[in-house]
Amino acid sequence: MSRSKAEVLRRIKRSLRVLLFGDDIRQRQLNPLTTSELEQVRSIFPYPKFFIFGHARSGTTLLARLIRSHPEVHCNWQAHFFTRPPFLTSLIREADVEEWLSRRSNRWNQGKDYSTVLLRSVCDFMLEREARSLGKRIVGDKSPNNLVHGEAVQRLKVIYPDASMIYIVRDGRDAVLSHVLQDFFDHPNRIPATERRIRRSFLHDPAPYFKRERSLFTPRTLQARAQDWIQNVQGTIEFGQRLYGQRFFYLRFEDLLLDPIKEIEALWDFLGASRATDTIRELVREEMKIMPDEERRLKQMPYLASLRRRGTAGAWKVLFTDRDIALFHSVAGGTLLEHGYSLDSDLGEKNTGSSYLRMM
Repeated sequence: MSRSKAEVLRRIKRSLRVLLFGDDIRQRQLNPLTTSELEQVRSIFPYPKFFIFGHARSGTTLLARLIRSHPEVHCNWQAHFFTRPPFLTSLIREADVEEWLSRRSNRWNQGKDYSTVLLRSVCDFMLEREARSLGKRIVGDKSPNNLVHGEAVQRLKVIYPDASMIYIVRDGRDAVLSHVLQDFFDHPNRIPATERRIRRSFLHDPAPYFKRERSLFTPRTLQARAQDWIQNVQGTIEFGQRLYGQRFFYLRFEDLLLDPIKEIEALWDFLGASRATDTIRELVREEMKIMPDEERRLKQMPYLASLRRRGTAGAWKVLFTDRDIALFHSVAGGTLLEHGYSLDSDLGEKNTGSSYLRMM
């Protein structure tokens, strides 16, 4: 068979595989790293690695900013190696790449498929290159994770069986509220027509929404977001504990706000960093004062200025209607209680904004 005909057949087979099974790398089983392969990779890329996961709008960026206050620890964000398509595994998705990596005539690989080693090396290079330039020895990525059933954790485990995994949980009511408001401000073209009408109404006259007279959600939207939050939290924690054991770290966003020094020092101990000094603690305190989105939000919606109060949680109590509260609790009440969140909807100081901007 000529080379051109072989190439045509290869592409036809590839197209048929996509049509029949989809173009997801999960259809191809990656070989786990062997002990010797892991040792070889770590001899070249020796820095300890960690990965921060969290449902969208759960404080992952704040956590990453705080964690890298330590002179030994670096963290950057949004690589989405394992949390959003296209995943890291897309680098070996093409049939030609798969064939090249496993070609038996290649004496360098001795007939073995080094796909997993390649993916690990690519990721390690990206992480360590930046950490080395900053003189740091522990490095990680934070990427919000909205995948359900622990999919992101399972993807991570294949490439990084030796990593440390950190998961931050936030009150689901605040998380979904912050997410929908982010869509209103930053991604209006992504939301359905019904939500776009709510957005226009909210931006035109927010007062009824802050008085809890009108809802930012349709019932279908709120129910779907509540279910996504549950499935993400439950799946990530289940697989995180099962696959990573003592190398799995759980914390709540609200506890981080309440006592950032305590929470971040525990996290540094978990990662093997040296004890924090007073100078490092002061860097954390200064970082907590920074709110990168605040000025932009106030320009978009000056009305928020009179409602701002820093450092507290519970914005949902200001912007959830009674119907919203009842619906969310009917779907996710058990999970909220499981993670220490009260179902009490007493507003306390009514219409103070409860750190609306801090929560966004």
